[in-house]
Amino acid sequence: MSDKIKIILVDDHAVVRAGFSMLLAADEHIEVVAEAERGEQAIQLYQELQPDMMVMDLSMPGIGGLETIRRIMQRDPQARILVFSVHHEQVYVQRALAAGAKGYLSKNGAPELLSEAISVIMEGDSYIERGLLKVNPEQVLSDDYQTIIDGLSPREFDVFNLLAQGLTVNKVADQLCLGQKTVANYATQIKKKLQVETAAELAHIAVSLGVVGR
Repeated sequence: MSDKIKIILVDDHAVVRAGFSMLLAADEHIEVVAEAERGEQAIQLYQELQPDMMVMDLSMPGIGGLETIRRIMQRDPQARILVFSVHHEQVYVQRALAAGAKGYLSKNGAPELLSEAISVIMEGDSYIERGLLKVNPEQVLSDDYQTIIDGLSPREFDVFNLLAQGLTVNKVADQLCLGQKTVANYATQIKKKLQVETAAELAHIAVSLGVVGR
């Protein structure tokens, strides 16, 4: 038992976590020692259990996945974090790696890649699913906008992403467990940085940069 790779699973959907657990249980070298549904809980469990690796989604209530990665890496620069997310757009991969993640998989990928990625990362290498970092030639990328988006804080990026998807300030506040006034302030700051006035303009920028689908 002591030789097994100890994993903490982080996903805000219990059914998804159950599926991941069953998938990983098929590998005799892996043991899921705890599960979390939000970033704050994941950070606490990481500190308490000191797992070999954390497998986590990016979209979750509270502080969100990117900020969770950043905070864990601040506490433990040697932490191994594998992102397993529905988001396959290049901007998410880049931000996760910049925050400190050692690997990135899309939930749309082959199931067997999860165990493979865990093994590779445990050996000291990084693991990015094939194709996730390829530039899509059909994307219309603006260097100016990209630079601004790259400079957003993890929380600003979460708010930008949800607003670009068409969510209202109230719904963004509910999803991120933030006050409506706080989200409104974030929205104002983001629009000011991008020099736009409407949610439609935010959506256009997000689509052009590949943050959200067309």
